[in-house]
Amino acid sequence: MQEDDGREPDYRFTLANERTFLAWIRTALAVLAGAILLHQFGGVVQPHWPLLALSVAMTVAGLIFCCGAYFQWKANQQAMRHSRPLPRSALIPLAAGVTILVAVVAGLFVLFR
Repeated sequence: MQEDDGREPDYRFTLANERTFLAWIRTALAVLAGAILLHQFGGVVQPHWPLLALSVAMTVAGLIFCCGAYFQWKANQQAMRHSRPLPRSALIPLAAGVTILVAVVAGLFVLFR
């Protein structure tokens, strides 16, 4: 992003945008930690493939959260620099979907264990 690209927004909005970016990075790290936890401690569960599949899905979701956070931060920064409305985030429905998926798998595990 070039410095002469639009006008500099109020620093408070820039800092809020950065805090949101960091919150998504924390979310990505938490999802990745959950994926590692499932992979490490799910080995005693038979069949192993559902937890392995969920672990891979959570790893991919963490990667998407991390990349999406950057692109969302950049899009918000550009919108603020050019006095345009902020774009909608696709990360929120994805986070809800991942949470629902993990909750369903955990519920099934508790029910049928």
